[in-house]
This record gives sequence, structure tokens and C-alpha cells, in this order.
Amino acid sequence: MPDPDGARASEAAAGAAAGAGDRTGSVALFYADWRRYNDRIVDGLRGRPAADLELTAGPDQWPVWGLAAHAAGARVYWLCAYLGEPGAATTPFTDPTGYGWEDDLATPRGADELVWALESSWAVIESCLTRWTPAMLDEPVERDRGGKIRVHTRQSILLRLITHDAFHAGEIALLFGMHGRPPLDLWPPAVPAAPAVNEA
Repeated sequence: MPDPDGARASEAAAGAAAGAGDRTGSVALFYADWRRYNDRIVDGLRGRPAADLELTAGPDQWPVWGLAAHAAGARVYWLCAYLGEPGAATTPFTDPTGYGWEDDLATPRGADELVWALESSWAVIESCLTRWTPAMLDEPVERDRGGKIRVHTRQSILLRLITHDAFHAGEIALLFGMHGRPPLDLWPPAVPAAPAVNEA
């Protein structure tokens, strides 16, 4: 089966390998595909009716809208509240404690709000990827949280957020599939190429 993203992934990998020895350039190339996956999550939620967004796996589980909001809010918490990066004020998540929409299940959020949350939190990620250099990725960052010193690197936080996005996107995709709703697909099938036209 053809890989619809194979060519781009190969190009990105080649570019990353070529610049692997450069510790001063932007790290954006290393994470180039992340933007595409964010866009597919956004497209999979855009315009969804409230009934789709309120689907849950059980009475004590977050609904779809809570899962999406949590994924977006975690980006802002780790990058802005923990690392001190700018941009939180441009998102819905301005509370530095990490309190998010999913913590208030009595106030369901609609598709437009979720799109805003994911797109505005993505802008924070994109800003970091553009400004950060490879040399910055393994620098330890210490923060005092409630009298406990926590140490992370920027690399560990980026990987945490990538896997966090994928985990909750998978939950949402599963909920849509279980209930017969249109899918959220991070890897849609390739569109067949049009047959060549012989103009001779």
C-alpha cells in the first residue's frame, strides 16, 4: 500500500540528517510532520455537531470535546507555564496552574472553540520550533512546583506533547468509530494519481 506521506517524510529525514551536525539552526525541520497531524485533528473536529463532541467511553470518562481541549491545554501548560515561553495569552488557556476546559465538564465546548484551542496552541508550538536550536533541546530546565524541583529538557517535553496529541487523537478516533460517526484519520488513504494522457 502506498504511503501518502512517504515522500515528504523521506525529504524531511534527509534534510534533518544533513543538518544534524548544526547545533545552531532551527529545530523545526525535525518536527515538520507534526503540523500536518495537528491540521488533521482540527479538520476532523471542525463543524462537528454537539452530539459527536459529547460522546464518551463511559460515565466517568472525558467526552470528545474534553479530550481535544486537554490535548490543546497541555501544550500551553508545558511550553508556557513550565518553560516560560510566550503565547499563552493568545490561547484559551491563560491559567498557569494548568486548569483547563476539561476540568469544567458542566460547560461543554463546541467545535469552533476546539478549533481555536488547537490552532492557537499550535501557534505556540510553531513559535518554539522556529526559535529553538538543536543545542537547546537537551538543556535541563528546572522548575519549583509546590516545593518540588522538577527537571525536564525541551526535547523530553516536545516528545511528551507529540505522544500526548497522538494518544488523545486515537481516543477520539475510537469514539467516533464505535458510534458510527465520520472518522478522524491521521493517515488518510492516498488519492490515486490521475492516469497519464497521451496527447500524441
